[in-house]
Formats: sequence, structure tokens, C-alpha cells
Amino acid sequence: MRTKLSVAEYGFTGSYRAVNKISKPKFGLVLGLTMIMAMMAGSVSVANSADKVVWNFNVWGGKRAFTKGIEVIKDKLEAAGNGSFKLSINYGDALGPKKQNPENIKVGAFEAGQICVGYYPGKYPLLSVMELPFLLPRDIKARAKVEMAVLSHPDIVAELTDRWNSKFFGPAFLPAYEFMGNTRIETVADMKGVKMRISGLNAKALQVFGAVPTMVTATEGYNALQRGTIDSFGFPYTYAFGSYKLYEVSKYVTEGLAMSGFMCLQTVNIDAWNKTPEAVRNALPAAQAAAIAAMIDAYAAADKKWRPIFKEKLDVVQVDPKTRAKLAEGAGKIWIEWVKKHEDKGRPASKVLKFVQEQVKKASGG
Repeated sequence: MRTKLSVAEYGFTGSYRAVNKISKPKFGLVLGLTMIMAMMAGSVSVANSADKVVWNFNVWGGKRAFTKGIEVIKDKLEAAGNGSFKLSINYGDALGPKKQNPENIKVGAFEAGQICVGYYPGKYPLLSVMELPFLLPRDIKARAKVEMAVLSHPDIVAELTDRWNSKFFGPAFLPAYEFMGNTRIETVADMKGVKMRISGLNAKALQVFGAVPTMVTATEGYNALQRGTIDSFGFPYTYAFGSYKLYEVSKYVTEGLAMSGFMCLQTVNIDAWNKTPEAVRNALPAAQAAAIAAMIDAYAAADKKWRPIFKEKLDVVQVDPKTRAKLAEGAGKIWIEWVKKHEDKGRPASKVLKFVQEQVKKASGG
């Protein structure tokens, strides 16, 4: 049964008109191979023909549950454009390395792309609130509601606009994180000295208990586990472990740890957005609702497919709720440090965190 969502249910409150920038930053040019590749793909904003606007979208990996949202948005927006708009999805980092997506979108090397905050330390300071350990709800529908609300918050909108000349347009929420690898993780003590793939603020939570956070990208995970570069890999459960076939080089997987993981979203260059036909911009809220529903269904289908396979091939370790509670308790200090760090730099971190907590309570039925 397919999930059906209304625009109102997920609180789509952002503006879909052209964005008027208060001040336009002076951008440096991103030179080198990435720009050349993007230009060869015809993705610079003049990829517009006389009667069609083209967005080239850069994302790593192939088609999977995570990309279902952008695939639905593509279909909906192109239909609304009635021949005046094309969204070209470039898989496998075809337009350039994922770690340069913010800069390339900013200068218009390509119009749009996938962003995951944990890949860009320090570049999205306020939005990193969404990666505070154990902050987000475990339920995927509740997570989606929280993320959509936060991405409409004025301070988050300003961070995207002022720092990155970009605008949020596509949801890319992820399930909670579990760990798969060749070291059994059942208690807090099991983490001591273990090289665990996790990033940013979640990494700090594991450090408290003696783990060794080791950052590798999603596409590097298989080889890293196979070679022993890492012992345990944190990933959205279950879809990502299956999509990247990490179960082939692992012995164990946790269930019940449910860490926050990455905050991901899809952004578009503001200048490209402003050149997009009004009919396409107006169609975005309904396209977002359809994308969220499709992603929820895709993650549910992944669970149905991969859980039996993991149970057959791996030792599935059920994490005691007391272990998770102990980790969450240790995370409180990290929240305090995050607020202080950003408040000291003049950022409204306390206000933003309070807003997120309110949205979590609301989405969780509290």
C-alpha cells in the first residue's frame, strides 16, 4: 500500500517564488576539472535553450531508496513545466566529487545537487543541529516532518542563502543509523578502541565511550570494511547496508542503537531557481509531498527485502535499551557544547535547537 501525503500534513511553508537576495556575495571561481566537467555536461545556467530551462543535479551512487525523492520531484516538476523544464539527474558524482557540491552549486558549475551536512564540517553550522546525537525521532515519518519544518526556519533559510547562494528544494531524509562490520557491538564497553564510521557530532558521542571515529564516505565503505580500515560502519538501516552490499564483508549488524546520522537535503542555485518557470516553482510543494511519500515507501520496501537477508547472513545484535539510554545521556554534554560554540560566534544556536526539540515533540505526538 502506497503512502499518500498531503501538502498540509508536512507543513510546506517556504516561499516558492523567485528569491530576492539581500546581499549578493562575491564568489570566487571554482576552477579545474570539476568546472570543465560541468560545462561539458551543459550544466552551467545557460544550459537553458530558448524554450527550456535545464537543471543538472549531482548525486553520488546509483538509484536507490535515498534517490527516490529526487526521481519523483524530477517527474512532477517536468510535468508541471510542460516542456519548458528539464531536471537531469547525474548519478555517480558524474559532475564532480560530492565534497565539492556546495561550492559548485554556489557558483553555478551545476544548478543543483545532493548535500549531506556531515560531509562538510563547518560549512553548515546551524543546520548541523540535525546531527546532534539522539536528537531526532526514530520513526521515519516523524523524522521527515521535523526536517521539513527545520528547513523552513528563517535562520536555516538564511544560512543556505547567504553562505551558499542556494535554496532547499528536495527532501532527502534518512532512517536512523545502525552499525555493521566485523566487531560485535552490544554494550558500551564493546566500543572501546573500535574504529567506527560515523561523522561530526555523532562521532563525539562515540568518543565518550572510547570508540575511534573514522570517517569514510558511503562509496568507500565496502573496501574499508574488507581491508580492516574500519571495524564497524554506521549507515541508515536497512537500505544503505543493502544498497552498498556491506553485508558481504561483515559479520555483525546492530538493531536498536538508532543514532541520528546524517542530515541530507537537495539544494539549487538561487540564480537557477529564479530563472525557473513559475509553473514549475508553484508545483514544488506538491512534488515534495509526493517525494516524501515515495521515500517512506522505498525505505519500508528495503526493510522487507534486507532484514531477512541480514538475519540469514549476519549475527543481528539487539542493542539493550539501557545501552542506548547511556549513550543518549552522554550526548547531553555534546548538545551543550554545540550551543556554546555557535552562540560564542554570534549564531542563534539555542533558538534553533529549541525549535528542533519542539518539532520533535510535535511530530512524535507529544
